[in-house]
Amino acid sequence: MSEANYESGDDYVVQFLGYRFAFNAEDFEERVTAAAVKLGLVGSNDLDEDEAADLVELTSDQRIEEARSELGRYLLRHWEALAAVGGESLVYWLRKLVFRGAWLDQRVKLGLLDVNWDEEAAEFGYRDPRGDRALLELAPVPSWHELQFRR
Repeated sequence: MSEANYESGDDYVVQFLGYRFAFNAEDFEERVTAAAVKLGLVGSNDLDEDEAADLVELTSDQRIEEARSELGRYLLRHWEALAAVGGESLVYWLRKLVFRGAWLDQRVKLGLLDVNWDEEAAEFGYRDPRGDRALLELAPVPSWHELQFRR
């Protein structure tokens, strides 16, 4: 595996910002769901199979051909409002967060980053294990909370 590329399988192969990432289906679905939660598109990662499939299709194919779930129908029905919030693309950010997580995980595997749990922020933080740099701060993400899908 190249240091620049991430691979957990070959069910989904997606290129992003010049990187090639290959995921097994379960890994990709979990990362897509986590990205949707982080963006506030959904309230929790407790999605049913069809809801997760709609999010996976949107993230991998940049569209939903035919919705399988209420979430998918919500996304299609409200696409004009959801597609971009504050000039930020939903699909771009779903992909970015999937890849950011995979890239960080790979850096941890290679021993290039250490993981810390930040109690106050209730999320993971990263730091250089050699102590060369301070804690890696991840750029903030836009929010879709106001447009969040609710059952």
